[in-house]
Amino acid sequence: MMLRQIIQIDEAKCNGCGACASACHEGAIGMVNGKAKLLRDDYCDGLGNCLPACPTGAITFVEREAVAYDEAAVLAHQTRTRAEEPPPCGCPGSHARVIERAAAAAQSAAGEQRPQAPASRLRQWPVQIKLVPVNAPYFDQARLLVAADCTAFAYADFHERFIQNHVTLVGCPKLDMVDYAEKLTEILRRNDIRSVTVVRMEVPCCGGIEYAVKTALQQSGKMIPWQVVTISTDGRILE
Repeated sequence: MMLRQIIQIDEAKCNGCGACASACHEGAIGMVNGKAKLLRDDYCDGLGNCLPACPTGAITFVEREAVAYDEAAVLAHQTRTRAEEPPPCGCPGSHARVIERAAAAAQSAAGEQRPQAPASRLRQWPVQIKLVPVNAPYFDQARLLVAADCTAFAYADFHERFIQNHVTLVGCPKLDMVDYAEKLTEILRRNDIRSVTVVRMEVPCCGGIEYAVKTALQQSGKMIPWQVVTISTDGRILE
């Protein structure tokens, strides 16, 4: 043991986005029960690559008794996990990726002929606001769609009318019981977003997602064109 600089994570401030775990190439940080946690002192080099990745300021430096940084152990860990490393949250379904529609269409054309189904217009994964990394590469020059998750079920032509040519984020502030404003603010600050479209239901609780986007736009300090579209419970666009 030795007295040295090491990170400390404030669980109360952590929003579970996993950005810090992604930024920690040594594998010192992992996600436990939806919160970031320092898993091993000897994997933490104390350089703080994770600090700027955290959108909520949950990570700080402290000086305390800890085992020394073990570069050999880190290299061994990286070698073991490099071949098929899971995403930071431990859930393969949350790994950020771009969906290549052209390649998918070519594969479909090469296979047996089937009745033509409407094409999905989704361009990226994940789509949940809580899960998406704030620095995902698909945010560069993106037209952002922030939608209440009920809207895609209520409006029949949602993919063609809204998702097409957009990066899509969905959520429900009533069910998630979180304020999306901080996460959305960091997405707007860190990326060159071209426009923001909010799609919400007519029900009052959907005002939370509109308010979160409005707050994020104000806090980002950027002038970004934005609009709000409201869907009725019977599936109409309300003017």
